[in-house]
Amino acid sequence: MTSALQASRRSFLKSGLAVSALSAFPLIRLSAQTPSATPNEKVNVACCGIGNRGADVVNGLYATGLCNIVALCDTDMGAKHTEKILKKFPNVPRFQDFRQMLDKMGNQIDAVTAGVPDHAHFPIAMMAMGLGKHIYVEKPMAHTFREIDLMMRAEQKHKVAAQMGNQGHSGANYFQFKAWVDAGIIKNVTRIVAHMNGVRRWHKWNGKVAGLPPAQPLPGTLDWNTWLSQVPFHDYNKDYINGDWRCWFDFGNGALGDWGAHILDTAHEFLRLGLPTEVSAVNLEGHNPFVFPMASTLSFKFPARDKLPPVEVMWYDGATNLPKLPDGFGKSKAAGDIPPPGSGSVAKDKLAPGKEIYTDDLVFKGGSHSSMLEIIPEAKAKDMASKLPPVPKGQSDHFKNFLLACKGQETCRSSFAVAGPLSQVLSLGVLAQRLNAKLTFDPATRQITNNTLANDLLSGPPPRKGWESFYTV
Repeated sequence: MTSALQASRRSFLKSGLAVSALSAFPLIRLSAQTPSATPNEKVNVACCGIGNRGADVVNGLYATGLCNIVALCDTDMGAKHTEKILKKFPNVPRFQDFRQMLDKMGNQIDAVTAGVPDHAHFPIAMMAMGLGKHIYVEKPMAHTFREIDLMMRAEQKHKVAAQMGNQGHSGANYFQFKAWVDAGIIKNVTRIVAHMNGVRRWHKWNGKVAGLPPAQPLPGTLDWNTWLSQVPFHDYNKDYINGDWRCWFDFGNGALGDWGAHILDTAHEFLRLGLPTEVSAVNLEGHNPFVFPMASTLSFKFPARDKLPPVEVMWYDGATNLPKLPDGFGKSKAAGDIPPPGSGSVAKDKLAPGKEIYTDDLVFKGGSHSSMLEIIPEAKAKDMASKLPPVPKGQSDHFKNFLLACKGQETCRSSFAVAGPLSQVLSLGVLAQRLNAKLTFDPATRQITNNTLANDLLSGPPPRKGWESFYTV
């Protein structure tokens, strides 16, 4: 066990926030959400995170014509990556601390967005929901298993529209997957192979990170205390910000958290996978206690569900860690709605992000985001063509779906009740990567039964002083 993880475990146990606090609660899909805006009004949205991916969220919501942008919040307000949004909305009030924004403007806000690093989704969402505000967070939902539990409980309690930003969950693949399951085309799934083989930000260090980076002078634009939020104090270093937070176990969820929500979302929901009973680090290249491996092969084993058979999901990441492809796979195609990467690259010349789904008689080839499934090989697809059901078209996209849910006209497709268990699957995979371990998980007690440290890390370290109240629903 590394000294860093030993210290984390000791402080966690002293905090009283033990895993026993992970009490089980019924997970229900919300069918009705209390609107703040009436059907004929625009939704007043306050945006946390206005640069990089956060800027895409602001622009995507505004482009629907269904909302007003009434407040902008960014811990690095005025930095170069925030300039485009500031110029687009020059007269909108600006904040660096979301708590101050909600305290000052709460009665003018219907909904809040969190296009911020993984670790900061949780406090923004919890405060917003506690005030009765609808919430849109980028994927994955939160940084730790326990934080996701609390966010699901808050969604239920406050009955707000809560959407996770895996945008393909309102795309063509969503409606196709549902239609094919309902029609019995996708049935008796026993194995899924998922892969994301692009170069990632941490690959530049080649797995040779000996510790956390040293302190550097703070940029004058950055509120570092609020950027850290509930995470134990770290000295500022440029290698933590502007997307590089995804490299570090302390702040991000790696390639699995980034892409798993785009690749496995429909399979997880419509095959009713729930939570796994076993997660294994089958092979890690360049395992490191601070940053993600250079390559990972992970196994997730899901038990039988009613009449549905057990399923094993295999995950492959790393630039050269490619899975074996089925016969008749054909050419790899990248989804058309993948945002351009802020750093690294999406694998296009090798194998595009996607999945292969194996049943007892069919094999399906799929991508990420909204990419539709294909039956392979081509001869089998031709045989099945006349049996395929129509796929509904003309549905609201993910941003419009959220805003219509705020107005009480639709239900969030990736509500926290739906996205939460998927995000928890990914968080369990991150723990297997972090500890290079095989983990046995009990979905009934929501505990890891064979690894005490991993079980402690379901909750992560205790929050910093002043941030404890966010952990109460």
